[in-house]
Amino acid sequence: MTTMLCISLQAMQETKKRNIRHLSLPELQDYFEKSGDKKFRASQVYEWLWQKHAHDFNAMTNLSKNLRIKLSTDFDLFPLTIDTSQYSADGTIKSRFKTHDGHLVEGVLIPAESRQTACVSSQIGCSLSCKFCATGYMDRKRNLNFDEIYDEVVHLWQQADKTYQQKLSNIVFMGMGEPLLNYKNVLKAIERITSPDGLGMSPKRITVSTAGVSKMIKQLGDDEVKFKLALSLHAANDIKRHEIMPINDTNDIKSLIDALNYFYQKTHNEITLEYILFKDFNDSLKDADELVKLFRRIPADLVNIIEYNPIELASFSKPDEATTEKFMEYLEKHRVNARLRRSRGKDIDAACGQLANKDTAH
Repeated sequence: MTTMLCISLQAMQETKKRNIRHLSLPELQDYFEKSGDKKFRASQVYEWLWQKHAHDFNAMTNLSKNLRIKLSTDFDLFPLTIDTSQYSADGTIKSRFKTHDGHLVEGVLIPAESRQTACVSSQIGCSLSCKFCATGYMDRKRNLNFDEIYDEVVHLWQQADKTYQQKLSNIVFMGMGEPLLNYKNVLKAIERITSPDGLGMSPKRITVSTAGVSKMIKQLGDDEVKFKLALSLHAANDIKRHEIMPINDTNDIKSLIDALNYFYQKTHNEITLEYILFKDFNDSLKDADELVKLFRRIPADLVNIIEYNPIELASFSKPDEATTEKFMEYLEKHRVNARLRRSRGKDIDAACGQLANKDTAH
């Protein structure tokens, strides 16, 4: 009984600890001044947190032992850790991350000849229930905090360096969850990723993908963000889009067209349309024609035609090569800048729409 009480008290004390990464530099400076320490200590700690990626106060070797003990008494870092990693035959690496409170979330490193792309998640699970996506069949547990999203990127950055001796070149928010329903944390994570005192990446190398939250797309425009935007369209009319993406009930195609035009007017940032081909559903030349007409109403730079990756819970399948080729030819003939995106990491369930925290071995 006494042991259980001690454990309970310890747990209560730990939960009272503040997340030091949620403090700004001025707030850290204020903390050190009030503690009777020198103000410059804040800059040292901040560097350890955001540039040297310390996940433990003991790693902060230019601080005295007493100061490290004090910091660990007052704060925690609540780091995201790698639970397991899987390696695809095509070089793709899928990592399952564990949060400090025991949740699991996945991220993927996608290597190519000229780039290393990190595909990151923004939520634990998803609330949108898209019928073709494995994550859509999971419940949304909670949003990821901005520092947890940052940790995902750092882990994938380190994998790119260690495995391929290359720097991470691109980041896509196309993993688990809807980024625009975790708006503040996603933008704060990108601010840390792009900041000179963070990872220093160019925002032009970051793409945020949304299933289509019109109001928040306009908010991105008002906030004059610098990163690229991708819309998961997957059907060019409301009837079909509603069938596979319930979000279309409240964010129909007209509202999305208006929002994307507003976003472009405010930012002039690149917009991509994502379109997964489903056999006998959205792969006909009539579907292609509807896509052409929609494309002309949006200042989009590119349409990514995506190979469908089957999942156990859905009955969709991908069309044959001849159908795909005809679809692509129709888009090209009507001057739509389209690219066929082949799947990566299918053998480890790391491809588009397959992330679902399956319990698999290394």
